[in-house]
Amino acid sequence: MNTFDFIIVGAGSAGCVLANRLSADPSHRVLLLEAGRTDNVSYMSMPLAFRNMFTNPAIDWGYVSEPEPYADNRRLPVFRGKVLGGCSSVNGMLYARGHSRDYDEWRDMGLKGWGYEDVLPYFRRSECNWRGTSRFHGGEGPMGVSRHQGDAHLYDDLARTAQRLGHRSVDDFHGEDQEGFGAPDFTVAKGRRASTSQAFLHPVHARHNLVVRTGCMSTRVLLAGHRATGVEYIEQGQRRQVFADREVILSGGAFNSPQLLMLSGIGPAQSLRKHGIDVHLDLPGVGQNLQDHHSIRVEFAANGPIAFDSQLRYDRLARSVIQWKLFGTGPAAGLPVSGMLFYHSEVGLDRPDGQTLISPVAGHAKVWYPLVGKGVGHQFSTANVRLRPDSKGHVRLRSADPLAKPVIQFNLLQAESDRLFFRRAVRGMREFFATQPAARLISHELVPGTTVQSDSEIDQFVRGMIGTAFHPAGTCAMGLGADAVVDAGLRVHGIEGLRVADASVMPRIVGGNTNAPAIMIAEKAADLILRKQASSVPTPELISSPMEMSQ
Repeated sequence: MNTFDFIIVGAGSAGCVLANRLSADPSHRVLLLEAGRTDNVSYMSMPLAFRNMFTNPAIDWGYVSEPEPYADNRRLPVFRGKVLGGCSSVNGMLYARGHSRDYDEWRDMGLKGWGYEDVLPYFRRSECNWRGTSRFHGGEGPMGVSRHQGDAHLYDDLARTAQRLGHRSVDDFHGEDQEGFGAPDFTVAKGRRASTSQAFLHPVHARHNLVVRTGCMSTRVLLAGHRATGVEYIEQGQRRQVFADREVILSGGAFNSPQLLMLSGIGPAQSLRKHGIDVHLDLPGVGQNLQDHHSIRVEFAANGPIAFDSQLRYDRLARSVIQWKLFGTGPAAGLPVSGMLFYHSEVGLDRPDGQTLISPVAGHAKVWYPLVGKGVGHQFSTANVRLRPDSKGHVRLRSADPLAKPVIQFNLLQAESDRLFFRRAVRGMREFFATQPAARLISHELVPGTTVQSDSEIDQFVRGMIGTAFHPAGTCAMGLGADAVVDAGLRVHGIEGLRVADASVMPRIVGGNTNAPAIMIAEKAADLILRKQASSVPTPELISSPMEMSQ
């Protein structure tokens, strides 16, 4: 079979969702193309092993940025999953949607149908939240969202500290109040990673009308005039072509979706000609508007053996893995996280611009062996994230070779506002851990260290430490202007039968982790493609009688 109704390029966070939803109608023939391998990778489903996934060259694209001119010209690692499920198979599993006003901002940019109330049904549709069905959550979706089980003593001390500093306590970061300190949710179900391949794809793999092909590197979208007709790809060294009667949907993410468009002759004309690519459509916004959350670590030594390092002793870790294997419980079934804070770094903002994740483990922690050597020690590590950076970068072609890695330039810290944010973030973390009862949990500061005090010293530290949270977005942005790539229906401007559905369509990055929003985008894309209205899960407050419930 060489012709399908729909061809989806990329089986990542969005692509697996689309494959499930579009193939639900048995009359639709759906092909899902993935350049990576299957997700039957040892311990991929164990939450505690997520750091091993990032460093596994068999399932990572191996991308690095260009030298970052405002970050000491360092080349930064860019982790991206090269496997079914994409980044949802290798990420830290934290479930966050961003702030409700993020989506209202998209709507106010002229993108009808993308306000918070418009997209909320799609968030709810995808999840099976531990809280059950409500106005804000779905209780019957394919993807498990679990409550974080951390150390109660550490959490209580950190929560009281946050309250003393004026932060609210939050039970649900996706309810009415989306700012303050609380315990995050994770995409974990019964102690195992709930990637989109596990939640959406594997349960429907037997559908006769769904074909999934791995190890297939897409090289270009086939075009007839201004209509997409199919996809060319390489499989085991052979070039092959497949055709779409209805639509081609790109779900390769913020790097590979614009890369494929440019390889197909859709993008900035001058750049395409530079690589000898025939210009099919001059679309200057392709690859522009790259945004990612800037992030730095601030670390402290724990005041005694109260953090997670003891659990990384080899024999204890082995017992944890066995417990996880048998029962899906124990330390290996979760992540060492003590709490999360969304906050304003300055007055006058309409929503939080900072996110801090506090973990009772060092950023460079490792397994250690008794009688051989000790671990790195008991520490608290904080990831401090700029949620809405003003600095923007780009993605470009390195050459016309589809196997060449794209050129990725983040331009981290280009904007003075971003540099000012991290000065405040460093000092804010110091204030937090100097306040009781958090102060009694630590003995001293490790990173950046107490010798770093002045603005210039903090700036120097930040330049040498800054990285991304691995949340790239925006390179095929929705919009109405000349720099927009897709419209509010996710259709590529000027090309029929071609859409993009992944985090690359975000016109402005959301204030939170991007996996859940990418899944939401795919859920909405499926309805746009099938011309359906948003289907909302009934909520208790909307059901007025037992008879109404049964209808």
